[in-house]
Amino acid sequence: MYINHFMHLSMEIILLISAFFLLVLCSVLLIECIAALFPVTSTINKIQASNVAILVPAHNEESVIGNTLKNLKSTSPQYKIIVIADNCTDATAQIARDAGVTVIERQDSQNKGKGYALDYGLQFLDLNPPEVVVFVDADCLVERNAITLLTSKAMTTSRPVQATYLMEKPLQPTPRDSISAFAFKVKNFVRSCGLVRMNLPCLLAGTGMAFPWSVIRSIDLANSDIVEDMKLGLDLTIAGYPPIFCPEARVIGSLPQSSKTAKNQRTRWEHGHIQTLLTYVPKLIRASINQKRFDLFCSALDLCIPPLSLFVAIWFGVMCISLLFAFLMSIWIPVWITVVAGMFILTAILIAWANFGRSDLPLLELLAVPFYILWKIPLYFKFLVQPQKTWVRTERE
Repeated sequence: MYINHFMHLSMEIILLISAFFLLVLCSVLLIECIAALFPVTSTINKIQASNVAILVPAHNEESVIGNTLKNLKSTSPQYKIIVIADNCTDATAQIARDAGVTVIERQDSQNKGKGYALDYGLQFLDLNPPEVVVFVDADCLVERNAITLLTSKAMTTSRPVQATYLMEKPLQPTPRDSISAFAFKVKNFVRSCGLVRMNLPCLLAGTGMAFPWSVIRSIDLANSDIVEDMKLGLDLTIAGYPPIFCPEARVIGSLPQSSKTAKNQRTRWEHGHIQTLLTYVPKLIRASINQKRFDLFCSALDLCIPPLSLFVAIWFGVMCISLLFAFLMSIWIPVWITVVAGMFILTAILIAWANFGRSDLPLLELLAVPFYILWKIPLYFKFLVQPQKTWVRTERE
């Protein structure tokens, strides 16, 4: 009798804690999406940087580097462009030289990854440091004035600045592509707008990032982390240089057409996100206590929100388990808490879709969302048995 009572109480406590934590994260997501509806008061063009360097890390990018450099030279002709041909075995370096930009080559079979390439580029710039350095991926296109907006904001605030980084759908998009583009916009634009509206740090997204020189040289970039951008942003936040979002500056990438390439890309992104979540949430909480900074605690909460598909899958799992024990042991409070959490997720997604995502995700394609989540479940199970830990370049199409 005593054992049964103890098991009942223990299970009720576990379910209550799980449901309450889920409710907190769903509340954070909803608050961010609501805050994104309010206009952002921007402070740009106050100080202009005259000495700006654009670093373009490139590993075997011969199929796309030409278009990227043509785009950069037309939209930002006044700035110095440096291509880091990192462990290349193709014509990337020669194409970049033919485009009339500075090219530095790096060969290191032991230390591979974008972090090492960027660190090599910064060492090259140490000889004649710029006021601001901008990172742009070799497969992205920047919109006109984006670099100027980023560098001006970096000079004005003395903080790292992240542009709006969005994904275009491929030429023959599937419903999966539409959902991917929408989920990308929720993470990189909607939630970032909400964070900047609440005067909180945003995450770095990997491209379209500007840094005052003294700020970027205060952090070691030489690593092989598969989401080095997220790690960099969190390290800078802890160090006292929280990144700020600049929604007016836009950088555009493209989702891959091939299902295999798309899955490989999502595996790297989402395994890296989960690994960073597990590593940095405790660090942020400790730093928040030690430094007495509320923004670090808010960053920890924001980082706790997993990728949207996984978040919905977790909610569904908690709901099923709560219902099971409600019928078996009459523990109903966790069920009602989880129901409220689900309403918060649904409301947040509908707010984001209605105000920002209609062009990416037509109404009828919303019906494909459950299938999209099912498509990604094996990706999450793979994290439990064989998480991706090394950087792998996405194949270009």
